[in-house]
Amino acid sequence: MGPDFSRLWTALGASAVGGQISELAVPLLAVVVLHATAGEAGMLGAARWLPFLLLALPLGVVIDRCRRRPVLVAADVVRALLTVGVVVLAVTGALTLPLLMVAVGALGACTVAFEVAYQSFLPTVAGRDQLERANGRLQATSSVAEVGGPGIAGLLVQVLTAPWALLAHAGTYVVSAVALARIRQPEARPVRSGHGVLRDLRDGLDHVRKDRYLVSLVGFAGIYNLFAQWILVLFTVHAVRQLGLTAGLLGAVFSLGAIGAVVGAAAAPKAVRRWGAGPVLVGCAAVECAALLALPAVGTDWPRPAVTAVLVLAFACNGAGTALSSVVALTIRQLRTPDRLLGRVNATMRWISYGVIAVGAALGGLVGDALGTRTAIAIGCAGSLSTLVWVACSPLRSIREPQDLRVVDPVPGHTGDRGADG
Repeated sequence: MGPDFSRLWTALGASAVGGQISELAVPLLAVVVLHATAGEAGMLGAARWLPFLLLALPLGVVIDRCRRRPVLVAADVVRALLTVGVVVLAVTGALTLPLLMVAVGALGACTVAFEVAYQSFLPTVAGRDQLERANGRLQATSSVAEVGGPGIAGLLVQVLTAPWALLAHAGTYVVSAVALARIRQPEARPVRSGHGVLRDLRDGLDHVRKDRYLVSLVGFAGIYNLFAQWILVLFTVHAVRQLGLTAGLLGAVFSLGAIGAVVGAAAAPKAVRRWGAGPVLVGCAAVECAALLALPAVGTDWPRPAVTAVLVLAFACNGAGTALSSVVALTIRQLRTPDRLLGRVNATMRWISYGVIAVGAALGGLVGDALGTRTAIAIGCAGSLSTLVWVACSPLRSIREPQDLRVVDPVPGHTGDRGADG
């Protein structure tokens, strides 16, 4: 796939490592340093994901109207500066929970732009015939970051405290920006549709709405993400205050558990060839949801090794399912969408599938405050099982080979994919 894909790969790998550091450092900063309650932790999680709900759709229109690489570089630079700002406020004692929420929300806005732009930029760098391979490599790298990132984060938090751990995250954004700036692949200026913003926005929504496979993928991601975030936003609080895990041990649990995600991402091409994309997606939905049921079952009086072993196994099985299904789902989405609509379609999918994460975080925090973290996590786990029902009843179950879904863009002068029923 060439050196430019390697540069994009490096950038996304650096961002993934940094994301794993902040995934643990930010909640611990809120819980340990700012003494956040379960409800406040939920609101912090909502602030992180709310930009996907508010900004994904308009940013999708913008990204389809400009070259994507400059957007990626700018997003990384701004995120680095914002993260350094949080560190400065924290070490000077000026950081408050409302300020942290504002900073997390601003970082989330930049992440929306980065996520939508990179998924739209990937076919330009890798080529559409190599999408499954490219997505598999990127997902595997993200999964490797999940192995090392939480452990590094836990160690940094324990040794340096949470604020200084975030400084390492700022450094990964700089690495990503430099790698992206070195990409040499020419990127054609997008052809303007000649329509207004609202019309362009509606075209992206309509493409998703009229394609039964894309609708099915939205439901898969939306239902699962809502309940998964409900569970995870409470788990950090529960693990520290009820199970007595230290920052280092909590990071180790996430790191060891993420080995499953590495295996799942690496196995995606072979699994699809052997069983077909549909059965793989149904199986992944079953595994990733069933694995979460172990979290509320862990007893506070269990020996520490038993607690650690069960949690690692649960996160490993969950990670394997989510990584494998993510590779297959993203490949299907890119094959079903022409390049001229990729920004808007990716934004539409992110708007729904990531927007509900903010809802899940807020709901999980509220239920956790009302009923306690263990009961609230159990309710979230029960709700997540509806994901399996959705996937098993959707057209996704009958897909054999993702490339069979690829069709030609009917608009003259463009190449790409368009849903046969869209």
